[in-house]
Amino acid sequence: MVRRILVAAALVGCTKSHRVEPKDEAGDGRTPVVQADAPPAPDLAPVQQGALCVTKGALVKEQDVTVPTFRAVAPETAGDSASLEFVYRGETEKMRELGSGQMRRQLGLKLRAANGCNLVYAMWRLDPKPKLEVSLKLNPGAKNHEQCSTGGYTKVKPDRSSPLPDLVEGDTHTLAAEIKGDELIAWVDGKPAWRGKLPESARTLSGRAGVRSDNLAYTIKRFTAAPGQPEPADAKHQRCHNEDND
Repeated sequence: MVRRILVAAALVGCTKSHRVEPKDEAGDGRTPVVQADAPPAPDLAPVQQGALCVTKGALVKEQDVTVPTFRAVAPETAGDSASLEFVYRGETEKMRELGSGQMRRQLGLKLRAANGCNLVYAMWRLDPKPKLEVSLKLNPGAKNHEQCSTGGYTKVKPDRSSPLPDLVEGDTHTLAAEIKGDELIAWVDGKPAWRGKLPESARTLSGRAGVRSDNLAYTIKRFTAAPGQPEPADAKHQRCHNEDND
C-alpha cells in the first residue's frame, strides 16, 4: 500500500555493459580518478511535506529506514539532480534478495524516474565490493513491475571514478548526482566520485527524483532535488503505484 509520508527530508540490479572501457590515463589498468568538479546544482531544495510517495517499506519516526526494501519518489521534483544526506546504521535486521535473486546492500538516488520501469540509478553499492554504480533501466511502454520485472537494465561504465569512504555505523554522508546533457556526475561528501556518459537512450527519459535502498538501515537527514511542476492528485497517486519495482 502506498504511504504518503509528511516529511521535509525524503527519500537501484542485473545489467549489460553500455560503454567500452575508459582510457587508462595512468597506465596502471585502473579507471582514472575523477578530477575536481563544482558541487551539484545549487538550486536543489528540500522536498516539502506531503510531496513524498513511499512505495515499498516505511519510515520509522518519519526519518529512519529499517526495512530491507525501501523505495520512494518525490513527484513534484525535477529528475536531473538530487542529494541525500544520511546517517548510516548498518545492515537491516532482516535481509532480502533482489527480484533477480542477487543479494545486495546498497542505497542511492533515482533520477528521471518516469516510473519504476524507466529511470536512472546512482547507487552506493557494497556488494560485491564498495563502489558507486550508475545504471539505466529502460523499458519503453512499460509502467509497472508486472510489465517489466527486473528487465531493461544497462550498467554504465565511468570515464572517471574515485574510491569511496568506508561506511561506518553512526557516520553521516551525502550522496549527490546530476545529469548535464548526456553526462552524469556524482559526488560523495562534496567530492567528485563518478563521472561518465549515459547512453543516448537516456535522453528519452523525463521524470522525478527519489531514493532506493536494499538491506541497509539509515536515518534520512535531508533529501533535496530541483523543484518540478506540481501534479494533479490522481497523477501523483498513479506515479506512486508505478514506482513499486526492483
